[in-house]
Amino acid sequence: MSSQVQPTFVLVHGAFANSFSFAPLQAELGLLGHRSVAVDLPGHGFGATYPRAYQAPQDLEGLATAPGAIKGVTLADNAAHLIGVLERAKRNGPVILVSHSRGGVTATAAANARPDLIDRIVYVAAWCPVELDVNDYYAEPEMATVDAASLGLAAVGNPAELGLLRVNFRTADPDALAAFRAAFLADGTDEELLAFLNTFQPDENLDAGTSADRAQAATWGRVPKTYVRLADDASMPLALQDRLIREGDALTPDNPYDVRTLPSSHLKWLVDPAPAARVLGELAGELAGRP
Repeated sequence: MSSQVQPTFVLVHGAFANSFSFAPLQAELGLLGHRSVAVDLPGHGFGATYPRAYQAPQDLEGLATAPGAIKGVTLADNAAHLIGVLERAKRNGPVILVSHSRGGVTATAAANARPDLIDRIVYVAAWCPVELDVNDYYAEPEMATVDAASLGLAAVGNPAELGLLRVNFRTADPDALAAFRAAFLADGTDEELLAFLNTFQPDENLDAGTSADRAQAATWGRVPKTYVRLADDASMPLALQDRLIREGDALTPDNPYDVRTLPSSHLKWLVDPAPAARVLGELAGELAGRP
């Protein structure tokens, strides 16, 4: 394979998101001469469920009980789907796997299983659990600043009964919208927040992985890795991002993270993607020029 073959970026979204989140970033990457593919994990994108009760006028009682297609989808399902995409992308040359937020759990699982398909893995304020399961990190001091109660203002239904997580992102409740803004896009405008919330889907699966899905030194640890810190992220605090970096470096001291930092909330880097595209472009250039 020629060292001049350009890599393909494979982009993996976070919770309640989908490939649509990456459209502005893909446009910017394309204008810089890079190819990319944004993945829709199972039950996301056009595979998502938008119950009639979610449409206007909303029926919140109906929304609390309406079934969702993502029920029963597991992390293993997500990883298998992603591996299928990586296999196809790898036929065309090197692959840079980029994940955001909860998408990092799927990216990590894929790297545990098939490190041969990934030439570099990039986490953008994304989960890469090493010492704990994802859900257990929420009880740690690094997550103490996250206001989980306020974020639950738009939660709908009982996850145990629905078999999924459901959030009403079309709410007009000012307190819920203020909580979303503080958590996800404090450095954006109200208009940008509403636009982004309208790309979200109401349902997410419940499976965030177990100890078996944490980063494995023998496989994941062989892949060159970058962590892009989002300095102003309130839902994935910088202290937690830095802890994940330290844990990853301790697991594979001979293959530490290449660390970059962007001044961004959890979502602003996707709303204004030019800085992130430049960072990713640098990584592609380093990979393409590698002997």
